[in-house]
Amino acid sequence: MTPLETAQYMLNQDEFSKWMGIQLVEVREKYCLIEMPVKAEMVNGLKTVHGGITFSLADSALAFSSNNTNEASVALNCVINFTKAVRMGDILTAESVLISDTRKTGIYDISIKNQDQVLVASFRGTVYKIEKKVTDL
Repeated sequence: MTPLETAQYMLNQDEFSKWMGIQLVEVREKYCLIEMPVKAEMVNGLKTVHGGITFSLADSALAFSSNNTNEASVALNCVINFTKAVRMGDILTAESVLISDTRKTGIYDISIKNQDQVLVASFRGTVYKIEKKVTDL
């Protein structure tokens, strides 16, 4: 399968990412760009998007980029910095770029931007390669 086909295979089984409204925009080997509209049920009591939603979008980008070669990886460590509030009606993108790749781990930087291309969060994720195929799980 191509990286796009593998990412689509994963998305088809990922009920949480589907609930979030995530769409695959661009997928290449160990890279992805995804998009998500902010829904009312994602907004917290301060009328901004709950940080867990932004984290989850980045986590999904990490999954779709680090697994799209059909070599399964799981998150080992993730860190996020929120740089701007996200509001109802925003459309977010998350771009995941591989920055380090070894036999057992990978490190990805994910930038989350709004529809105006303003950075709203920066995320770094480390994955552990579990020596299984995505399609076998």
